[in-house]
Amino acid sequence: MKHALITALLLASATMPARADTFDIVKQRGSILCGVSQGVAGFSSPDDQGKWGGFDIDFCRAVSAAVFGDPDKVSYVPLSTKERFTALQAGTVDILSRQSTWTLSRDTGMGIHFVGAAYYDGQGFMVRKELGVDSALKLSGATVCAEQGTTTEQNVADYFTANKMKYEAVVIDSADSIIKAFDSGRCDAYTTDASALYAQRLKLTDPAAFTVLPEIISKEPLGPAVRKGDDKWFDIVRWTLFSLIEAEEEGVTQANVEASLKSQNPTIRRFLGVDGDNGQQLGLDPAFAYSIVAKVGNYGEMFERNLGQSSQLKIARGINALWNAGGLMYAPPAR
Repeated sequence: MKHALITALLLASATMPARADTFDIVKQRGSILCGVSQGVAGFSSPDDQGKWGGFDIDFCRAVSAAVFGDPDKVSYVPLSTKERFTALQAGTVDILSRQSTWTLSRDTGMGIHFVGAAYYDGQGFMVRKELGVDSALKLSGATVCAEQGTTTEQNVADYFTANKMKYEAVVIDSADSIIKAFDSGRCDAYTTDASALYAQRLKLTDPAAFTVLPEIISKEPLGPAVRKGDDKWFDIVRWTLFSLIEAEEEGVTQANVEASLKSQNPTIRRFLGVDGDNGQQLGLDPAFAYSIVAKVGNYGEMFERNLGQSSQLKIARGINALWNAGGLMYAPPAR
């Protein structure tokens, strides 16, 4: 009976239609569904005309450039913190590019895979300057606002426990609601990823009255994610990220990418698809990396216009600099 049951199950699975790869679905649809935030300055937010922009948006544009040779074949799906992973699991979106921390439990137990770290972040604290606090170690007894359903809740609890400090948690279900509560004085400190603190500060009534404290209390590698078991799509999205970094490593920019096609440097020629078969190995056009850089730019350009000194946030590159400039950004060889 046991062997008969196993045989029946094998026959049933053999006759079931295989689920189509995301890459095939995307190509047939003619566009990518990209899950993004509901509005975080610098990362993903719509302007007055409803056009989306930001670091996470540019990443999806880079994937579109790799797949279609056109960065604008993307539809953006705003997702709350609670629904972001469910939407990816259910196939509502093809990519989640939404300031999400890569953790063991998420990467192994949720049916999703992070393709890499696009931004190395860490949890911090923001307070009113008039509070007179210049260190998170002076926050004992404070009320601290944190967003429900995020890694920040556990991190702040661990930090206060480890430093033998007491605090009162004010857990709220959305970033916008936290900003209103924080602005009204309901809590002394607001904790979340440091990059988000710089973005959220712009929404306060008087941004200049607030400061981000220097302590970083956690590791928060933020990166895009795709569904598990979809290896071809995973490879394409992962190597889009690596291509953005590789382009900066090789000094290939939007301004010089055309001229770089004539380079005699073997690495650059292989990277841009002049030589070799990188594109073929991914099922893409040989010039997929050229399209990424020509349409979106390299990693440094993407960082600078959305998060760096050319942006409202003015975040220093810090550990998000290239490996050969003291940072953590490093791309495996494109060969």
